[in-house]
Amino acid sequence: MDEATVLSERARIFPYAQQVVPSLALHKRRRPGEMMIQGFLFLCGFLTIFTTIAIVIVLGRESLLLITTKYVDAAGTVHKIGVLDFVNTTEWQPHRYKVGIAPLATATLMSSFIAMLVALPLGLGSAIYLSEYASPRVRNTVKPILEVLAGVPTVVYGFFALQFMTPLLQSILGRETVEIFNVASAGLVMGIMILPLVASMSEDALSAVPRSLREAAYGLGSTRLETTIRIVLPAAVSGLVAAFIIAISRAVGETMIMAIAAGARPNFTFNPFESAWTMTGYIASISGGDLAYDTLDYNSIFVVGLLLFLMTLFLNILSRSVVARFREVYE
Repeated sequence: MDEATVLSERARIFPYAQQVVPSLALHKRRRPGEMMIQGFLFLCGFLTIFTTIAIVIVLGRESLLLITTKYVDAAGTVHKIGVLDFVNTTEWQPHRYKVGIAPLATATLMSSFIAMLVALPLGLGSAIYLSEYASPRVRNTVKPILEVLAGVPTVVYGFFALQFMTPLLQSILGRETVEIFNVASAGLVMGIMILPLVASMSEDALSAVPRSLREAAYGLGSTRLETTIRIVLPAAVSGLVAAFIIAISRAVGETMIMAIAAGARPNFTFNPFESAWTMTGYIASISGGDLAYDTLDYNSIFVVGLLLFLMTLFLNILSRSVVARFREVYE
């Protein structure tokens, strides 16, 4: 059949096919519903990005006031705060024009370290049990109960640390060693609070490992423990590391437990049984309505907030890079 015959046959058949099956018309059709959904999703993404940028702009603008404003004390002396003033002293006393960030940063890192000592091993152990050892019935029962802890208000954890954990530590180590307000009790309870986050994310990462890898290990004679340690954990390492880093970020940004149980004293110490001000605790304690605008106390809040933002941003970037580096894709 020559080309002219083929073209004539198409011209004869195609109009008839369009009459029988109108969907064969190959023109673009308008779908208002999909366009509205697409516009709504775009608006959600835009608002998220805009909010983040607005937070950075506000924190940066107010933080710059700390180093650009000249402060005059009651005697008429003019004080100027420089960037190096944050690192060349270990005293945090804005009312005396001393703004060394070391006491707040040390207490924050110390409390986060204590929390991780509790949350990481217990959370990973819970995740391994739920993923590798528990029956489906036990898993479906225990996991929702474990995640209930994530819904408890943090202020409740704060009073739990003050009324239960601190007396417990004092009864074990003595009242002379453990102060009423201390970083250790706040860090331990914060670890309990973060435990469901670590357990849930780690369990999801372990459950995502294909069943075929486990069956292959069992077929080679490996025990369940050997399979878990040598096969499942290395295969899920990207998800586990991401869970750990997100938990650390959550601990660094915790506020109410630190404000209630850790104390309100800018104390440069490495003793966890003493009271100390964390960065979030300082913001919560100072952010009252009696602060005058453009004073050193007021501006210092935004500087501390900006440092917290940068710390959590670094942890999130690190989490994404680790996931991208160690992620394994299975078919």
